Amino acid sequence: MEGIVESPDPLSSSSPFSPLECTYSITVYLGYGVEIQVKKVNLSKEESLTILELGGTAPELLANETLMSEGQVIRSSTNQVQIHYKSLKQANHGVFSFHYQAFLLSCSFPLSPESGGVTVTDIHPGGQAHFHCDPGFEVRGHEVATCLNTTRPKWSTPEPQCVAVSCGGWIRNASVGRILSPTLPSASNHSSGSNLSCHWLLEAKEGHRLHLHFERVALDEDNDNSTAPLLFDSDLDDIPERGFVSEGMSLYVELTADSSSIPLLLALRYEAFDGEHCYEPYLPHGNFSSSDITFPLGTVVTFSCSPGFIMEQGSGVMECVDPNDPHWNESEPVCRALCGGELTDTVGTVLSPDWPQSYSKGQDCVWQIHVSEDKRIELDIQILNIRHNDILTLFDGHDLTSHVIGQYLGSRERFRVVSGGSEVTIQFQSDPDDSTFILSQGFLIHYREVEPNDTCPALPQIEFGWSSSSHPSLVRGSVLTYQCQPGYDIVGSDIITCQWDLSWSNNPPTCVKIQQCPDPGEVVNGARSVHPESGFAVGTVVRFTCNQGYQLEGPNQISCHGRDTGMPKWSDRSPKCVLKYDPCPNPGVPDNGYQTLYKHSYQAGETLRFFCYEGYELIGEVIINCVPGHPSQWNSPPPFCKAIFPDYCQNLLHSCLLFSSSALAPLSSSLPVSLSVCRWQWKPLFWKSLSHTHSYSPITVESDFNNPLYEAGVSCSQPSGNFTYKLT
Repeated sequence: MEGIVESPDPLSSSSPFSPLECTYSITVYLGYGVEIQVKKVNLSKEESLTILELGGTAPELLANETLMSEGQVIRSSTNQVQIHYKSLKQANHGVFSFHYQAFLLSCSFPLSPESGGVTVTDIHPGGQAHFHCDPGFEVRGHEVATCLNTTRPKWSTPEPQCVAVSCGGWIRNASVGRILSPTLPSASNHSSGSNLSCHWLLEAKEGHRLHLHFERVALDEDNDNSTAPLLFDSDLDDIPERGFVSEGMSLYVELTADSSSIPLLLALRYEAFDGEHCYEPYLPHGNFSSSDITFPLGTVVTFSCSPGFIMEQGSGVMECVDPNDPHWNESEPVCRALCGGELTDTVGTVLSPDWPQSYSKGQDCVWQIHVSEDKRIELDIQILNIRHNDILTLFDGHDLTSHVIGQYLGSRERFRVVSGGSEVTIQFQSDPDDSTFILSQGFLIHYREVEPNDTCPALPQIEFGWSSSSHPSLVRGSVLTYQCQPGYDIVGSDIITCQWDLSWSNNPPTCVKIQQCPDPGEVVNGARSVHPESGFAVGTVVRFTCNQGYQLEGPNQISCHGRDTGMPKWSDRSPKCVLKYDPCPNPGVPDNGYQTLYKHSYQAGETLRFFCYEGYELIGEVIINCVPGHPSQWNSPPPFCKAIFPDYCQNLLHSCLLFSSSALAPLSSSLPVSLSVCRWQWKPLFWKSLSHTHSYSPITVESDFNNPLYEAGVSCSQPSGNFTYKLT
């Protein structure tokens, strides 16, 4: 199943010049996901485009327009995807094009239980995972899980656990098996306080005997005395390398402990055999070949040790002898872990001294590993559990002066290290003067020759974010910088480095949805209703107040709003608390002048500018400021306007009389007119709106000249006196 999703053609819609909003839904068969490849995307800031994954508990954002680029591939983990496009533009809408197809989803690979394993037939729907436990352990949970064909494929049951069999028991018809020390929860069922007592009774078939072999023993010692005859007492005897053979068909094993300060490490292997055969040999950390797998009289067995071990104590070959009492003519050998050595095989193992027994104090072991010159060495540190005073060091070279690629102490989960060359040196040192010495597991390292690859492993892209690399390839020293989409916050380290051992310095971070607005800040000389300790989640309303003598400048409250894309934001900016002052009154308008903006009062900090009319000059400050105070005051008195030319009025009077005479001449034949000029004052036409009014009416076309006296509106200091001019 595949197809194309493209932006709509505005001309094909009923209203091509209007906003657009489109939703495309893609659903494939269960068990399949949707893979989308971005072919084209060209959108403006007024357009949004999101790809959502459906089918889960809530829609999940896979991508949006801010992160899309041509060629990008987006995959869903469910069978449903929704593409939503919205444009607020009236015309010239953007374009996009996607190609989609179905792909087969799968369950994640199940984890192997500790002390056990898992076998998977298929990780796709219908496949099964079969869990099993090591001998001496049993499955707690479901042994079989099936990959379910759901919207998001998952295993039918969670991974089980492998737990040690119960403390003690009666084993009938014993053939082959193991006895293990109990785990602490199991031991508590058989103990009082910190004491522990476990009892096993092994019974073989009639005519058979039992052979008991010590695979691993690490028990605390005490001063108890045995009063009954025993085959073996860990307080009195060393661990027998060859094990024990019962005299009859049954064997009784007792494990007692009176302290929980030291872990109990006990692993006993038993096998039954009849009177005409030798028992089946057993070689921990080794193998054997036999001329007859039933081990009758005359059978010859040859032994060999696993990589990392050397054969000690015993012969590499033994034979089943004595027809009256069949037994092996030699003791089984022991494969003991090496303390240092030179290893040249392409694969091998490095173990802590005396593995699997606990190593002792004062060890100083050095291993040198060599492979082909054009190859590298991969170290798989499967187990690392040493004391904090002991050190395991890895050198990238042939001796202890080479570059250190790792130094470890204590415990650590399984990890891998890759060398930079064809040689590696491993050194292990245990503290010889450790007064608090306790038993410890040690370490288990597998190595193998690998092709040169001086890069760290590629990391998957994080959800709702992306990464950028300092180098085209992930070589040693490369730095990955992670960022999250708008509205998401990064959790973890945003910068990780490819280390010398070709491992990353940290796990990739994750991007989580931001559900809080940033702190809007305190208001100076005021208070707010919400404090930072409680956070500013979406929906929070913060109210502001000012101290006495201050007033708010801005909103008295703001609220935190969530957004589908981008981080939550406040509804407005935070206000300020400013000093509260009395205003300055208007100082008045100077004669023959005016103000830029006339108001009855001015707030503290405001300015006022003055001007004079033509023929006058301004004496004083052009601009005065309202200085804050109680009350507020002007910083300077208002200016006044002074006439510039003394004969200005005489010239103006002469012009006015000439104008009056010529204008009224046509009326002299029929209408007597008398014009008396008493005092001349010049005022602007808009004076009435700026200052007090005068008791006159301006001459208009409709005027009927009822008043023989008219004030012309000119005022001068010169000439003095009154003038009368009469027209007839």
